[in-house]
Amino acid sequence: MLHQIHLFRPFPTLDGTTRRCNASRRPSAATAFSHSPRAELPSRTRRIMERISSSNEVGGAGGAYSYDALKRLDLVWSNICSESLEAEKVPEVVSRVPGSSKISELEEKAGCSFDVLVCGGTLGIFIATALVTRGLHVAIIERNLIKGREQEWNISRKELLELVEVGILTKEEIEHIITVKFNPNRCGFEKKGDIWVEDILNLGVSPANLVETVKRRFISLGGKVFEAKVVSSIHIYDDAAIVQLTNGEILSSHLIIDSMGNFSPIVKQIRSCRKPDGVCLVVGSCSRGFSENTSSDIIFSSSSVKKVQETPLQYFWEAFPAGTGPTDRTTYMFTYVEAKPGSPKLEHLLEDYWDLLPSYQGVPLEELEILRVIFGIFPTYRDSPLPAAFDRILQVGDASGIQSPVSFGGFGSMTRHLNRLSTGIYEAVKGNFIDAYSLSLINPYMPNLSASWLFQRAMSARVHTEVSSTFINELLYFNFQAMQKLGNTVIRPFLQDVIQFEPLVRTLVSVMINQPQILPSIFKQVGLHVILDWSVHFVMLGYYTFLSSYIDPAVRPWINYLPERKKYEWTRHLEAWKYGSGLDYKQVE
Repeated sequence: MLHQIHLFRPFPTLDGTTRRCNASRRPSAATAFSHSPRAELPSRTRRIMERISSSNEVGGAGGAYSYDALKRLDLVWSNICSESLEAEKVPEVVSRVPGSSKISELEEKAGCSFDVLVCGGTLGIFIATALVTRGLHVAIIERNLIKGREQEWNISRKELLELVEVGILTKEEIEHIITVKFNPNRCGFEKKGDIWVEDILNLGVSPANLVETVKRRFISLGGKVFEAKVVSSIHIYDDAAIVQLTNGEILSSHLIIDSMGNFSPIVKQIRSCRKPDGVCLVVGSCSRGFSENTSSDIIFSSSSVKKVQETPLQYFWEAFPAGTGPTDRTTYMFTYVEAKPGSPKLEHLLEDYWDLLPSYQGVPLEELEILRVIFGIFPTYRDSPLPAAFDRILQVGDASGIQSPVSFGGFGSMTRHLNRLSTGIYEAVKGNFIDAYSLSLINPYMPNLSASWLFQRAMSARVHTEVSSTFINELLYFNFQAMQKLGNTVIRPFLQDVIQFEPLVRTLVSVMINQPQILPSIFKQVGLHVILDWSVHFVMLGYYTFLSSYIDPAVRPWINYLPERKKYEWTRHLEAWKYGSGLDYKQVE
């Protein structure tokens, strides 16, 4: 479920010994709530983080892990929570200029004109390479270096094989970038029980090796890289998009791909500083000293809600063996919150993390060598994926909001949609279908993504809901228990961020029949208006399933006889039905 919130880094310890209790004998995480008062902020977090070298920081989510970087991100988070956020004047990065760009022949000969310019290289390198393999002239603009971070991305083999299918990696290269494999994988619910699965998020991938391998392929195929360059402005003309960099360089392109992530300046302009509808705060570490380290936690839910800075929080955990050593393990603690004044900072969460980690993993903190600290903010919006707001500009990846609002899994989402995105962008460029309407067909409404919002709301602790502090943990356990009984065709897609109509219906019916007493609390927890809104997306999920299953086969043979623009539009509609219903998902044995 909560997959790929793996976007960060871990910490040093207080001594170097190694010991780990058996997972079956772990003390309850709830016992940590009764610990003696914690050290006054920021003493412990700052002391731990300042012992860690931050010389290998890179760009992208999770690329920075110093204490200074933590304070900067907490400042960003405070600004997001501020009541005055929406009153801020948004810097205008993109502007529309009537007429022709009049790009000189000299600029074109100098190689400054491209079919596609990808802004943002950490995940953008994947879409850029997929496009250059199709024969397009592509360049990447990256404000730092196109370099993956040290901390692994945790992923399933199914998602890695999608990179092979698109043609940007070989199976041999896939094996080279995998640093660690592990099974089984637990979905744990404190004081309720555990559910075990195989081959879900059971691979640790080295982002450094992966990004470097894809980058080499991109360059070898003729792609151009502009590193340590920052976009200053983008002017949209009738015949081109002109990008000006802060160093004065000017680049021209038919299409701009915005892959600058959650905090893209273009997205900020489009959304006019509107607050996100949901935020996931993540903290964690990669530490050495775990003697039993062969299984993972996909999700572990704390038994009850805890108050931090007067804000109720439901904590969730993930834990994965790390590829840097046999006793190295990465653990994440995360929670869903609203962006409002008074919300706890990441540093507050880290202080709780140090308190709770020993009871969660069964190892005293002083026996762990903390290698890196991990922290991040993941905002999402209900109107996602983000439709194109300008001609010649399209958001992809986290910038588009296409990642699940539950898992916030940017890399997994990118691999899943890479073939669809690269095909659509290639056809848009070749057919000159790069107006805002045509580009929006590549980022269509997807009811299964919108339906996921109910799950995030149900997993968010709320003030004055009159539900038990143990409700969220119990609700998750009942749902996972139902999915396990219904089999792999139900639980596996869900754990890989794919919501499908039939499995969802079967799960809901099972829970309602077997646990009817929990229904009133669900209404109190999420609110009637949220359930009514979700019901619309639920109906549309069924409708898209019908369209993809029965109308698609009837329509598809006729598409090739349509004019090019109509062919392009109908192809995008068929893709929207397929991906929006989750029917693109295929089980990998």
